Amino acid sequence: MTDESRPALRSRLRAARRAVGLGDRHAAAVAVDSALARLGLPRPHTRIAAYQAMDGEIDPSVVLHRALALGCDLHFPVITSVRNPRMHFAPLTGAGEPAAAGKACAARWLELVLVPLVGFDHDGNRLGMGAGFYDRQFAFLRHRKAWRRPLLVGLAFEAQRLERLPPMAHDVPLWGVVTERAVYGQAGARA
Repeated sequence: MTDESRPALRSRLRAARRAVGLGDRHAAAVAVDSALARLGLPRPHTRIAAYQAMDGEIDPSVVLHRALALGCDLHFPVITSVRNPRMHFAPLTGAGEPAAAGKACAARWLELVLVPLVGFDHDGNRLGMGAGFYDRQFAFLRHRKAWRRPLLVGLAFEAQRLERLPPMAHDVPLWGVVTERAVYGQAGARA
């Protein structure tokens, strides 16, 4: 990591991902889906969570179309409190919108979570937007002896990779990060 502050680093990396051209965006999404398929993810008939791409994030929709064909249940994050950063994962309704809070799936019952990110390093350390929603939601994973589920997989463009990103005490590492060119983290050993 450079001597940049985390806010400056976020600004630079967000600009880098927004700079990816439209044609390259789609090609990257297809390449990411192919890499996940080679990893055997998502597994058929499992619960997975993803995000709605914004601000230049890589679009997970190609992966989600394949997941639906595999019979997976799709869930999306719903922020329930901004003041005290909290979110839950709601299944999609027939209209393609997240369901009401009463139908939420506990994070520990998800099999695979596709995670947005601003930056990452080779080891799977993630730089998020800075509010800590994902780190709080998956804090229980830091206390597990065996990493089983859910698998947290970041989706990113190669332009978002950093040489080194020292984790902060509250950071939950990703099992892997998949870009249009490579697979990083523990998942990289399986690729």
